[in-house]
Amino acid sequence: MEDLDITEVAKRSGVPASTLRFYEEKGLITSVGRRGLRRLFAPDVLERLALIALGRAAGFSLEEISLMFASDGRPRIDRRMLAAKAEELDRTLRKLSAMRDGLRHAAACRAPSHMECPTFRRLLRAAASGAIGARRKKAPRAP
Repeated sequence: MEDLDITEVAKRSGVPASTLRFYEEKGLITSVGRRGLRRLFAPDVLERLALIALGRAAGFSLEEISLMFASDGRPRIDRRMLAAKAEELDRTLRKLSAMRDGLRHAAACRAPSHMECPTFRRLLRAAASGAIGARRKKAPRAP
């Protein structure tokens, strides 16, 4: 397959040309030349952009994503980094679930005032302490 100009890469990947230029500036992708004023990219840039999109969707920063590629451009994904992000997502999900449940309760609560509802008061205390969705740290395992 022949090289793709920036317009074709943008069209096929759904990534705007301005973002492609930004990714190139950050070293996430590399153009292979120019056709007139347009940057040219090797066809494998589409797979690389898909990996970048997946990383962004999972909540990785561009800096973290850049660490997922070896100097030759091949993916080099650290499994520990993936596991850590999964744990982070679990914490976020717990917090969001607690917040959702609290909002549902507040919307349906039959107490004359939310401030008179014991469940709502408990949620307020948890939110004030930062404990909503927080998970207690486990003791380290013995080697």
